[in-house]
Amino acid sequence: QAHFVESGGGLVQAGDSLRLSCTTAERTFRHSIMAWFRQAPGKDREFVPDREFVMGISQSGGDTYSADSVKDRFTISRDNDKNTAYLQMNSLKREDTGVYYCGRFMYGSYYAASSYVEWGPGTQVTVSS
Repeated sequence: QAHFVESGGGLVQAGDSLRLSCTTAERTFRHSIMAWFRQAPGKDREFVPDREFVMGISQSGGDTYSADSVKDRFTISRDNDKNTAYLQMNSLKREDTGVYYCGRFMYGSYYAASSYVEWGPGTQVTVSS
């Protein structure tokens, strides 16, 4: 089963910005609803249901939806020609620290990690105060 590859994480200070990328070689990308999730420190990285919804985007990119905790700070976008989704994160806070994953929606709730498949290894984001 194909998986996504997330990148762009790093160690930053509170108030800084980061841009995450999520890419795949699969041509089904342009037909897929995509979302970013994150897993807080101390959680079992293999336990998918523990992942917290961050933002999602429709196949065309015309519709996006976000968690209240990141509204007005984060932006999700996609480039279907490059099979890549992005998460622009501004005004980062310590509580944004975690491993960020992207997934492809299969069925169920848009806000539940169990509804998504083809997770990558994730990218670590650490925000220091």
